Amino acid sequence: MDAGAWQRLGDYLRETQLLGSIQNTLYWDQNTRMPVGGASWRGEQLSLVARELHARQTSSLFKSLLEDAKAELEKERVSGDLTPSQDLQKSCNIRLLEQDFHRQERLDRVLVSDLAEAKAIGYNSWQNARASADFLSFSPALARLIELRKEQARQLAEPRTCWETLAQPFEPDVTYSRLEELFAPLREKLPCLIERVRTSNAPLERKPWDLSVSAQQGLCDELLAEWGRDDSISCVGSSPHPFSITLGPKDFRLTTRIVSGQPFSSFLATAHEWGHSLYEQGLPSQRHQWFAWPLGQATSMGVHESQSLFWENRVARSKEFADRWWKRFKKVGAPIESSKELWKLMNPLTPGSNRVEADELSYGLHILIRTELEIALLEGGLEVDDLPYEWNRRYQAFLGLKPKNDVEGCLQDVHWSEGLFGYFPSYLLGHLISAQLSEAMCNDFSGASIDSADPIAKFVSEGKESTLLEWLRVHVHLHGRSMNAEQLVESISGKKLSSEPFLVYLEKKLNLLEHCS
Repeated sequence: MDAGAWQRLGDYLRETQLLGSIQNTLYWDQNTRMPVGGASWRGEQLSLVARELHARQTSSLFKSLLEDAKAELEKERVSGDLTPSQDLQKSCNIRLLEQDFHRQERLDRVLVSDLAEAKAIGYNSWQNARASADFLSFSPALARLIELRKEQARQLAEPRTCWETLAQPFEPDVTYSRLEELFAPLREKLPCLIERVRTSNAPLERKPWDLSVSAQQGLCDELLAEWGRDDSISCVGSSPHPFSITLGPKDFRLTTRIVSGQPFSSFLATAHEWGHSLYEQGLPSQRHQWFAWPLGQATSMGVHESQSLFWENRVARSKEFADRWWKRFKKVGAPIESSKELWKLMNPLTPGSNRVEADELSYGLHILIRTELEIALLEGGLEVDDLPYEWNRRYQAFLGLKPKNDVEGCLQDVHWSEGLFGYFPSYLLGHLISAQLSEAMCNDFSGASIDSADPIAKFVSEGKESTLLEWLRVHVHLHGRSMNAEQLVESISGKKLSSEPFLVYLEKKLNLLEHCS
């Protein structure tokens, strides 16, 4: 018996997903193991895969499979063969597939190939520029990526600005005006909180210290084991910039890095990236038939970041976590004598030039600077060679400091070297989403008669982080792309996304840290 239209479409999507996973595998290798000399050939490999992937995503066969599946779905509706849930899921998948098809269809095959090659060249150039602290050696590659991304926005011809168009794959339906509405209170209040810390909270005075590479790796391994890592389906590597990536339904990768003189960097990066991986492992694609379908994909990068930030900040940086872990740090050589000391060291609240190492108060300002700069590069006429000056000027204005060199400045992030314009706001949206979801989680547990003013803190203190993960699995992970980020937050919390829960969280944490002796 011939397979139905829906099955034929699913088979086609699965092969497309296989090709996409090959692309991701090449990316993983490029970032973790590939020798520098392999960059040119890898660029050609990625360009070829991108062309083939684009061809499948825009082919007449794919279009006809979509049309056949849509017709079959309508017949099933008429015959009454679908439950309301099945109808909703299939309809959503078709809608998202058509949306993605029409977006890809507008892009020229040559542009897709050029972009893939430019991203590989850009990444290699960025690495070399960082090694020599020489931005100008990277600027031609960056200028090329900006040119290609502008052309991509022109070809897509959406009723949005160039930057908004490029941001859609990361944050569906996002607009700059909505971001301004969400971020304006942060732009106003975060500098006040930072100034409050500067004037009232003296940093811990201590001699510089560090932990050995093996000690840091051991602590990271302990953390992952405690948080449920299954080494038969996951792998940990090292890269210049920590990241998480999924290569298949049972193949989850993450990387971290050891930063000299920063003994908590690798540990917190591991907590962050494992949060990303936990989200990927909880998506519908891992549990039922939607693997390779849109419903099996992440809601948005803002939601993705909310999950990594939850595990990094609400759990790993919490006082309760420090209560359980400080002796482990002491055992491997950390000059720490109490849980309060570890907690304060994990939450320094001291502005610095590096985004990845930033405290929770200043992190948002790092993102606002990057968002303004990438919009200026794409739409405001900012010349690439002038980026270091503008970067340093804004850091002085926003954070009261100037990076020592371009490595501490505009070369610190990998994103623009890969053409990821429009991504940065997702980090700050992730903070807002995490805070609002955490508030909803606490309300949920309190309603279930959990006797605690802060149920999250209670479960962390008891070593029951798995209970928190179970809540996230049920309320957040299973929705996939069935709705956008703001719809998801409102459906869970009952309130429209806002900056208020995040600011309340920061105020509360700041008060606790100020009164910690």
